[in-house]
Amino acid sequence: MRVAVLQTDPTHRVLIGELVKRLGHTCHVFGDGLVMSKALSRSTVDMLILDWHSTGLCGLDLLKSVRSSFGERVPVLFVTADGAEHNVVRALTAGADDFLVHPVRAAEFGARVEALLRRAYPQQTSTSLEVGCYRFDARQQTVTVRGKPVQLSGTQFRLAMLFFSNVGRVLSRDHIFAMVWGREFRETTRTIDSHVSRLRLALEIEPVNHFRLQPVYKSGYRLLHLYGDEAGETEHESDGVIAA
Repeated sequence: MRVAVLQTDPTHRVLIGELVKRLGHTCHVFGDGLVMSKALSRSTVDMLILDWHSTGLCGLDLLKSVRSSFGERVPVLFVTADGAEHNVVRALTAGADDFLVHPVRAAEFGARVEALLRRAYPQQTSTSLEVGCYRFDARQQTVTVRGKPVQLSGTQFRLAMLFFSNVGRVLSRDHIFAMVWGREFRETTRTIDSHVSRLRLALEIEPVNHFRLQPVYKSGYRLLHLYGDEAGETEHESDGVIAA
């Protein structure tokens, strides 16, 4: 998972970053809220860990922006030195999922992070995934479409699992690259676009199967689950999505 951390104090920033990495996640740390906000406009993450106070943009304003742009799914944990009750109430009311006060205890912090991720992404903790007519077996790395086996490479399978575990969610190209290739984005845009195009054909991701894989302008891709009459229509999204 990709986790973005905002901590104003350098010592806390290093500590939280190290704890996140020990859990096996990719961590991007920020000391300035405005810098983090700009980064989030170009990239997507699986979880946010925010400080209450920050230069540029405070944690509460960042939370409100994230909830407005990305909805409720991305879990948000506040870790801050300011544990005043009214701040805790304001954070939770605005959509935060949890609130911790420094100094954090490593084991408790790790348990809370993993609990929030399991709650937000339950499919990714399972060895099997069933979405519509698609069936995935992560242990065997096999997939069937309407009961018919489809042969995928290891990279294609990881890419498919990422999309079908995040139906309806915009995934930036650097997020896709990190989760599928296991490293930060260093390739050309066409590398990911080519893999997505081949996956769309291999799995027949099209309205007849009630799904559409759409490019999102200046960001990445989003897998849409079509319902009812939508499956027979050509959609034109109004939020910056370019119809495939």
